[in-house]
Amino acid sequence: MKQFSKTYKKYIALLLMAVSFSNCHFLEVDPIGKTTTPVFFSDMDGIRAALPGAYYMMFKYYNGELYVYPDVAGDMLVMPQVDASGDMVDQYNYTSSGDQESGAVGYIWSKIYEALRNVNNILQYEPELRAKFPSSTEELKQIRAQALFLRAMCHFDLCRVYAQPYTYTSDASHLGVPVLLKTPGADENVSRKSVAEVYSQIITDLNNAKSDFGNMARTDAYHVSPIAVPAMLSRVYLYMERWDDVITNATEVIENMSLSKGDDYLAMYNDVNVAGTEAVFRLSGLEKSQWITKFYQSYTSGAIPDDTLLTFFTDPDDIRRKLLVDEYTLLPNCQKYVSKNQGLTDSDKHNDPFVLRVSEMYLNRAEAYLNKNLPDKAAEDIKVIQARALGKDPAEITLEYADNEELARIIEIERIKELCFEGHRLFDITRRKKNLVRSSSTTSSLKFLTYPNDNFILPIPRRELDANKNMQPNPNN
Repeated sequence: MKQFSKTYKKYIALLLMAVSFSNCHFLEVDPIGKTTTPVFFSDMDGIRAALPGAYYMMFKYYNGELYVYPDVAGDMLVMPQVDASGDMVDQYNYTSSGDQESGAVGYIWSKIYEALRNVNNILQYEPELRAKFPSSTEELKQIRAQALFLRAMCHFDLCRVYAQPYTYTSDASHLGVPVLLKTPGADENVSRKSVAEVYSQIITDLNNAKSDFGNMARTDAYHVSPIAVPAMLSRVYLYMERWDDVITNATEVIENMSLSKGDDYLAMYNDVNVAGTEAVFRLSGLEKSQWITKFYQSYTSGAIPDDTLLTFFTDPDDIRRKLLVDEYTLLPNCQKYVSKNQGLTDSDKHNDPFVLRVSEMYLNRAEAYLNKNLPDKAAEDIKVIQARALGKDPAEITLEYADNEELARIIEIERIKELCFEGHRLFDITRRKKNLVRSSSTTSSLKFLTYPNDNFILPIPRRELDANKNMQPNPNN
């Protein structure tokens, strides 16, 4: 039998350690974990194995409730079967409770903190290894850069789900989430920081990642690379409404990467062998659970595009519509997580959720340009997105709008069409301070929600509140 390498053995050991933590709230520390972690990170094989382990933990929470929650709680999706036992029904009906440990409320919290624990272990032990193995300094810097980026993602995603948007208060002084730069001990009770403090740490980590990356060349879409940093900063600054910074960072990505076009656009969703030209960063689902696929393809507990979403596709040639309608039944059905490779076994089929792609950068920049009162530049970016969708040149596209308000609506609709079912919609509604307005076809018991509203965020899990007396609840707990 072929012998496993030391690095692979340590990778398996890391996954087993992660499983042992999977049912803990983030302040609980397994005594076995405390003993074995320093040993695990005592050499280069350990930290090399820890990095794929960290990506695996990131996939766990992206291939799950975190990724579908913003669409389920949004206004462009319908759940045909609204059964109390179905996945995400409480989030669809806005009846989430802090007691729901085995659902979105508990799972999003615990899965992200599992991922955060993994990246913080890398960041904690990396300096010791750099001192111990000076010849591996450059390799360790690249590992550290990726871990810093992933830590920024963890804090950003937690804050989006469990805290009101950045602009909810004028100075973002409202409650965010704990900022954890190391795994707290069993007797260490941490408190939530303000949203401003959380975002400050996110930006610090991203800028430090950029510094560590240096001139490193991009490898592939499935690992964090230097170009992912400005892409992520563009999104973070969009939420903060720092328009100049959105433009600067989005432009850096646009100038260095291109959009996927035609069949390649469809293939990056439906062909497991195609990462996509425009994929800045996505997470590999190879040989992993396919929860998102099951959710969107299940006729008993899944979800389909709302009629309102489909009416936005006024041109039948819009390639994006093919990802929202079953090609055989012609019925509404999300096709973004369906492997259509011929001859693949079920075990080979998988979905790789996008974290960042180039099209988002055009949409971010268009919104920023408009808020800078530069409508012509905003329109040019939207023309690029529409042209790709219709297989045309941007010069062939004409946008008709009477004023900035009408152009803002065009930008919003293009963002909906482009990014639907990729984990954005609810956050786009709340950061813009909009009301939630669902169509008459919704099966949800909740049709309308006025902004601001406490229900736009999930409650803190009850188990966390019980374990940590310093943890402040949300108003809807």
